[in-house]
Amino acid sequence: MNFPAPPRAIAAIEREGILHPRAVEHLITGQPTRDGAGVTLNRLITPALQRRLDPFLMLDAFGSDSPDDYLAGFPDHPHRGFETITFMIEGRMRHRDSVGHEGVLTSGGVQWMVAGRGVIHSELPEQQDGRMEGFQIWLNLAARDKLCPPWYRDIAAADLPVYTTPDGVRVQIIAGRSHGIHGAVERPVTEPLYLDIRMTAGSHFAQPLPASHNAFVCVYRGQICCGAADTEVATGRMAILETNPDADGVLLTAKAPTRLILVAGRPLGEPIVQYGPFVMNTEQEIRQTLEDFRAGRF
Repeated sequence: MNFPAPPRAIAAIEREGILHPRAVEHLITGQPTRDGAGVTLNRLITPALQRRLDPFLMLDAFGSDSPDDYLAGFPDHPHRGFETITFMIEGRMRHRDSVGHEGVLTSGGVQWMVAGRGVIHSELPEQQDGRMEGFQIWLNLAARDKLCPPWYRDIAAADLPVYTTPDGVRVQIIAGRSHGIHGAVERPVTEPLYLDIRMTAGSHFAQPLPASHNAFVCVYRGQICCGAADTEVATGRMAILETNPDADGVLLTAKAPTRLILVAGRPLGEPIVQYGPFVMNTEQEIRQTLEDFRAGRF
């Protein structure tokens, strides 16, 4: 079901004023790569950007009309120490894990998984042809939470809160809050905001953001202008938004019919030590993780 904004929320949106919008610090094209059993991806957040975009560790965009690019999927593989958020724009993906969870992620849906102290899972496309498209984000866990029990939630597209602004912008709230409306998921430590936004040509969208939070925009249809300098962000590009103590939010203007994700979160400011699918705070914790995995303790 959709969740239209109540009258008072619409009034708040109309009054929303961003006095000091964030500028675009850097545009990212991404690195074409293959992961899993050969799935074609565009990796937009790489390890080199993990400190800059803390608490976000990785952003993969996947999308293809060719089944050969994705049918092999992601067979059994382990994770520890972070969360994964998979947003399926188009297609179907069956997932299973070592703690008994199983489900099918369908078009427009989201899977939010907390790997915590360790989980082994698989993500395998079910369709034989057609388009497979989406994003997967890795969101770091604070040191105190890295060994929490694994947890996950499947959220169908119809269960994601949605509102439409007076300017005709449709906003789907995967996580956090936007203009007084709560999203499907809220995480208290990293406070992630995750919006899927659909804009008509010439429309505008404003979103307040805490000045301390790291943020980025990724356009997957169309083209936008972002910030006071009207920096253009085209299809397939990610814009890292500057951090500025005076900034109070982000302003977007669509140059054409556009779809994009806007993501922000509170940085943890903790050491990041990654070894493949494990992300901890120290080398000793990584060694312990490898020992636990080899001993079958996930």
